[in-house]
Amino acid sequence: MSAAEIVIYTKATCPYCQAAQRLLSAKGVSWTEISLLNEPHRRDEMIERSGRQTVPQIFIDDRHVGGFDDLNALDQEGALDRMLSD
Repeated sequence: MSAAEIVIYTKATCPYCQAAQRLLSAKGVSWTEISLLNEPHRRDEMIERSGRQTVPQIFIDDRHVGGFDDLNALDQEGALDRMLSD
């Protein structure tokens, strides 16, 4: 479905990270996961890109989507499918 490039900053212990990945899996898309547990030095990068300190932080084609609640809201209003197919 998607030619969009998706990047998610995560921590393995984060239920919202897992929920975001389940939602994207259900859409049949793939993403690049940046685990802040495995790569803690990338936390500053995430904060600089997103302006937020919590995970997940989700980017679609370099556009900051936000966290899981933001991603889910986009899905509920139908905008996520459009973003993934653009």
